Amino acid sequence: MKFNYQARNKKGEVQSGTVEASSREAAIVLLQKHGLYVTVLEKAEAPPVYAKRIKIFEKVSAKELVLFSRQLSILFKSKVSLVESLQVLAIQTKNASFKEKIFRLAEDVEGGTSLSGALSRHPKVFTSFYVAMVKAGETSGKLSEALSYLAEHLEREYHLASRIKGAMLYPAVIVLVAVVVLALMMFFVVPQLTKVLTETGGELPAVTRMIIGLSDFLKHWGWTLILIIIGMTIAIFRYHRTKKGKEFFDKFFLRLPLISPLIKMVHLSRFAENLSTLISGGLPIAQALETTGNIVGNAVYKEIIFKARDEVRKGEPISSVLARFPGAFPPVFTQMALVGERTGTLDKTLMNLVDFYQEEVDRTINNLLGILEPLLIVFLGLVVAGLMAAILMPLYRMAGI
Repeated sequence: MKFNYQARNKKGEVQSGTVEASSREAAIVLLQKHGLYVTVLEKAEAPPVYAKRIKIFEKVSAKELVLFSRQLSILFKSKVSLVESLQVLAIQTKNASFKEKIFRLAEDVEGGTSLSGALSRHPKVFTSFYVAMVKAGETSGKLSEALSYLAEHLEREYHLASRIKGAMLYPAVIVLVAVVVLALMMFFVVPQLTKVLTETGGELPAVTRMIIGLSDFLKHWGWTLILIIIGMTIAIFRYHRTKKGKEFFDKFFLRLPLISPLIKMVHLSRFAENLSTLISGGLPIAQALETTGNIVGNAVYKEIIFKARDEVRKGEPISSVLARFPGAFPPVFTQMALVGERTGTLDKTLMNLVDFYQEEVDRTINNLLGILEPLLIVFLGLVVAGLMAAILMPLYRMAGI
C-alpha cells in the first residue's frame, strides 16, 4: 500500500512525499528510521479500475527470483544488514507484487522473525526447498554461503528450463504454420474450387469428395469442433492437477519411446542438484531427501525418493535403495552415488552427475530436433501437396491432361 506523508526532519524542516509499506504502522516505522517525525499520514487514493494491477500478470518469474537471490547473497556478503538488503532490493524491484512481498519480508525480519520463517509465509514464491536452504544456513551460521548455493542452483534450474523451452519453440511454430495453412485452404481455397468442380457435373474421385466433405463439415461445424477441443484441453488440465491425474501422466510420459529418456535425464539432474545443494547447505540427508522429493516434480520419482528417505533413517545408504529401481535410476547414477557415500563427498559427486546429465540433455535435445525438424517439414509438405492433388486431379481430367 502507498501512503502520502508530511513530516519534519531533525532540523525541523517540513518534507512530504509517498511511502510504500504493508500497513500504516509499518509506514510510520519506515519513516522514523530515516529520521522523520510524521505529522500527517494518509492512504493514497485508489487508482481507477483501468489502472489497477492485474495480479494474474504479476506472478514472480524464475528470472526475478534468480536475481533476487543473487543480489541478496552479494549484499549479505558485503556486510549489509539483512533488513537493509531486503529494503534495497524491494525499492529496485519492478514487479509490484514481488516488491510488496519483499517489503513484508523486511518488516517481518525487523520484527524479530527469522528470514526462513518470513519466507515460509509466501509459499507461492519461495518453495520448501528455498526455505529449507535458508533455514540450514541460519542454523549453521552460514547464511551467506546458503544464499550463494541458492543463487547458483536457481540459475542452473532457470537455464535448463530455458534450454528446453527454446528447443520446443521451433517444432511448435512448424505445427502452428501447418494448422494455419490447412485451415486457410479448407475455409477459403477448397470452397471456391468446389463450385467449379460441381458445375461440371462429372463424377469426382473418392479422395476429392472426402476433402470437400471435410471442408463443408469444418465450415458449418468448425466452431463446435474448436469448443470440443478447448473443453477436452481444460478437462485434461484439471485432471492433471488431481493426484491420480498427475500420477497417470507422470507414468505415461516416462514410458514414451522418444521422450522418456529426455524426461528421465531432466528429473535425474534436478534430483541430483537439489540433493547436492541441500547437503552442501548442511541439512541432514533424510531431511534433504524429503525436501527433494516434494519438489522433484514427478510422482514416480517422488515415491522412490521417499522410500530412500525412510530407508536412510533406518541406516541404509541411498545408493542401495536407488539401485532397486534401475528403470528410474540407471546403474551409472547409483554407482557414482555409492562412490560419493564411501568417500564422504556425496554432494560433489552429485554435482558431477548434474554436469553429466545436463550435457546429455543438451545432446538429446539437439538429436531430437535434428530428427524432428525435417520430419515436420516433410509432413507439412506432404499434407499440403496431397490436399492440392485431391482438388486439382478433377481439373486435370476436365482439361484432358
